[in-house]
Amino acid sequence: MICQVLSGTFYSETQHPKNKKEQLISGKIVNESTLIIHNQIISMLNKHFTLKQRNELSVLLRAKIKKKDIAKLLNKDRTSIWRERKGAETNGIYYVRKAKRLAKEKRTKANARFRKIENNKWLRKYIVRKLKKYWSPEQITGRLKTKYLCDKTKQIGKDSIYKHIYNKRKDLIKYLRCQKGKYRRRYGTRIREKQREELKKRRIDTRPEIVEKRLRIGDWEGDTVIGKDRKPAILTHLERKSGYLLADKLERATAELTKQTTIQRFKSIPRKKKHTITYDNGSEFSDHELTEREIKIDIYFAYPYHSWERGCNENANGLLRQFFPKKSFFATITQEQIQKAVGLINNRPRKRLNYSTPYEVFNQKTKCCTLE
Repeated sequence: MICQVLSGTFYSETQHPKNKKEQLISGKIVNESTLIIHNQIISMLNKHFTLKQRNELSVLLRAKIKKKDIAKLLNKDRTSIWRERKGAETNGIYYVRKAKRLAKEKRTKANARFRKIENNKWLRKYIVRKLKKYWSPEQITGRLKTKYLCDKTKQIGKDSIYKHIYNKRKDLIKYLRCQKGKYRRRYGTRIREKQREELKKRRIDTRPEIVEKRLRIGDWEGDTVIGKDRKPAILTHLERKSGYLLADKLERATAELTKQTTIQRFKSIPRKKKHTITYDNGSEFSDHELTEREIKIDIYFAYPYHSWERGCNENANGLLRQFFPKKSFFATITQEQIQKAVGLINNRPRKRLNYSTPYEVFNQKTKCCTLE
């Protein structure tokens, strides 16, 4: 319960809601308006300046508004305004960035006393001694928790140890097992990691309008076709305008193997015929950023369970199923067999291409390629 002083009398801030307008405390009546004013004073004294308030202060000062009026507008005490301006002014001009930097430095100094390793000589020596014996930070943390279960001063988290090593004791990095790069903390659960990955994906509705209209060659759709044995798969890519199909066997539909196969396949395709690829949301396409960088193509994703957004590719997969039915085992299928089936599909005349073949349209060997 928070107690506050008003006219020399203590009163409780948490009271029954029915007694808001008139409250009898220690024989004195405090009305609602007095409470509001007093609460504003308390909030003014306790709250730090926000970035928004700093921007507002900068504008008000440059507009030459009176200091007492600025204090009222920002709901701050005049002393707080003076203190905020004191270090952040240069030649009489208040700079927001400078004020923000100074505030951050003050917080850093204020929190220095909470830095456990720097302020605990015993803990610091223990960590260094164990690191030199090639213990990992996680092993040090676990050992301390087990050995000093009831002594919080002799316990530390592994993230704090890593931070201390990389920021203060870089000479100890050589004792860590992983020498590839700086330790990266794993934030959150698998669900959160998955959500962050989703945010990195470009969605299909952000594709250029020209892709939807099929006005150029070079916009692809991709997917994997799975057999009865589930593990082997066929990776398919279909060019939207021509209907030209590419297919490659994957021994396992992993992200790494899918990335390598895609890069290898598209390196042989001319740059002018590589603009975009649209995939479904399978985990095999999770390395899309690396694929995009290697083959210099923009990758987009359809929304989950919206297979119709990649209708061309789904149709091509259906044509491929004529040769490799759903109940067949893909383990025995060879790349030569896949290429033979793809050759038959690509050299089959299409009505929407005015009975030209996908091969002819993709390689621009015919002018009769208007869409119906």
